[in-house]
Amino acid sequence: MVDIGDTAPDFTVPKAGGDAYNDLEPFTLSDAVADGPTVLSFYPAAFTSGCTDQMCALRDTMHLFDDLDAQVYGLSVDLPFAQNIWIQQENLNFPMLSDWDHEVIHEYDAVLEDMYGMVEVAERATFVVDTDGVVTYAWVREGDENPDFDELTEEVRAAVEDAR
Repeated sequence: MVDIGDTAPDFTVPKAGGDAYNDLEPFTLSDAVADGPTVLSFYPAAFTSGCTDQMCALRDTMHLFDDLDAQVYGLSVDLPFAQNIWIQQENLNFPMLSDWDHEVIHEYDAVLEDMYGMVEVAERATFVVDTDGVVTYAWVREGDENPDFDELTEEVRAAVEDAR
């Protein structure tokens, strides 16, 4: 697993901005971290209740991250076109990254191998990467229970503040 103090594995994936169905552009982590601390919030699947709760908790506290000049991204194996629709449906105020080929979830060891016993997806996880590309916070869900997303968001915000 990627852990605190490790160099964050670099990757390039499609970024869904949410302005339209085809609002896509490439995203490269090493380019993004130069702009400030970066939060990567992995989630299993768009349009599901737990993932919606997770992303909406971030949405509702985005001002706390903006105050720290932090960038926040959701990341899943969903196709970016679906992510764009989900962003619009839930009024999410941050972009989504599409690991459609499952490379990033394996690099970060955040793999849920059998969602509903059928498909490999991202495990619920959050990483904070500082401007040097070093992981300063790492959390991966253990077991089947979701955390209190408001508490997790507060913990991530504190980690971003420390990463500055």
